[in-house]
Amino acid sequence: MFKFLGALLTLAVALGLLIVTWPPLFGLQTTVVVAQITAMRGLLVACCVAALILFLIIGIIRPLRGFAGSMAVVMFLGAVANTGILVYRGFDNDAMPAKTESSINVLSWNTKGNAMGSATIAKLALDSGADIVALPETRNQTGLEVAAAMKAAGKPMNVFTESFGKIAAASSTTVLVSPSLGAYTQASSNGVGASNTLVVPSVVLRPADGRGPTIIASHAVSPSTPQMHNWREDLAWLAAQCDAENVIIAGDFNATVDSMAGLGRDGAALGRCNDAGLATRTAALGTWPTNIPALLGSPIDHVFATPVWDIAGMKVHSEFDQAGSDHRPITVRLEPAAAD
Repeated sequence: MFKFLGALLTLAVALGLLIVTWPPLFGLQTTVVVAQITAMRGLLVACCVAALILFLIIGIIRPLRGFAGSMAVVMFLGAVANTGILVYRGFDNDAMPAKTESSINVLSWNTKGNAMGSATIAKLALDSGADIVALPETRNQTGLEVAAAMKAAGKPMNVFTESFGKIAAASSTTVLVSPSLGAYTQASSNGVGASNTLVVPSVVLRPADGRGPTIIASHAVSPSTPQMHNWREDLAWLAAQCDAENVIIAGDFNATVDSMAGLGRDGAALGRCNDAGLATRTAALGTWPTNIPALLGSPIDHVFATPVWDIAGMKVHSEFDQAGSDHRPITVRLEPAAAD
């Protein structure tokens, strides 16, 4: 009887690991629990390794040797499979390539209500040569302060904010755009989620002359149990925005590329947009939370761009882990794609 129960438990654990290792195989990538576990793939590997060691120790006990051995094999396979996925997605975090006259630099940072201070945001934006600065959980006043500091350093920026009118900083998203990209108009929103993400806001900017990229500073709601439906709707809405010809989306998606499986077209990750992390083999580095190493964290902050842009480089900045936000900033360099 014990052997039967042990075999049954082993099979159940193996199936569970298979689901969280490759949830699209079962269509479960946006379901509660599975989405949360898969988002922390590095931590999942660490747990599999710890369990492997535990079962090897338990295997010393003769009556438990068979069960412990089979569980150790399952944990080993789980660790290897998830490590393989992380290695494939990449841990590269090299210095950004040199900026050219045609490149666009994008900075995305969920500031947690400007927890690190406007001066810190402005310094990173200036140091990275950012032309687009997407700031989820950031009020308009903070955006104006960052823009003022950048203008004083010789780089003026225009400021746009979408707010859903609530007190919490999470109810505002701000984006700064360099005038060198041209004039932009902000798409209308009724402030409660219509034509926007549903719970926390995104900013949609369209070029006034119709020639530049549509710029979206995104913030999808986090996939807590009460918000799973809204989270899925947010991701679908963002994917729909990325169906246009020339789009750049940057921000906090509260989702990994696993959660977005099925939302891309023609080999892209989201609508017609390619993910900068996947393109530069940086997609395995976690951007949240900052109180654990990036190797164990969740890569939920992204920059996406349609194929009219080549993704030349990306960097996940761990040097601000103690600055105050629970998100790491990311910087991405885009170059116009060569004409066919």
